[in-house]
Amino acid sequence: MKGKFITFEGPEGSGKSTVIVAVKDFLEKEGYSILTTREPGGIKIAEDIRSIILDKENTEMDAHAEALLFAASRSQHYNEKIKPALEANKIIICDRFIDSSLAYQGHARGLGIDNVYDINKFAIGNNLPELTIFIDVPPELGLKRVFSNTRKVDRLDLETLEFHELVYEGYMLIAKKYKNRFKIVDGTNPVEQVVKDTLKIIKTII
Repeated sequence: MKGKFITFEGPEGSGKSTVIVAVKDFLEKEGYSILTTREPGGIKIAEDIRSIILDKENTEMDAHAEALLFAASRSQHYNEKIKPALEANKIIICDRFIDSSLAYQGHARGLGIDNVYDINKFAIGNNLPELTIFIDVPPELGLKRVFSNTRKVDRLDLETLEFHELVYEGYMLIAKKYKNRFKIVDGTNPVEQVVKDTLKIIKTII
């Protein structure tokens, strides 16, 4: 089996992490070798950068610096963890990747989707995911989920609703730009249905 690189995207509170766990469990029972990871993070250096990016105290962080930190984290993560796993013919499932930077920093921060893509192209080359699953929930609903559950709230969670609406708008632009790999799943459905719909899409490439 050739290695496959699958990423998950979505607004804050979309339920990506829950879906990823269920998808991993199902595919492993089917006999596939799965590696799950996340961004920013996944390895020590990238996790250290993550702590800087998401620290609620770093409110003065410049948008350009934020974009560059994400790209630096991604470069180390891809080359140290994802690339070797692909070469070992694993299925890699990553919670967020380049599309997050395009939506958050490129569109919502106003740096430009193409500009942020160029930064990341320098960081990881042309190594885009083979498939991206976007768990689609309205930003307002996603934020309600974030603040009603037990996960730690980070700096990006605390942005305004208007910012998160711009992020969502950015994702919709990306969906049109990369429609061959970017697939949308309705995240307002019960989680069992979201997992079922996600697996149906993943099975088309494995």
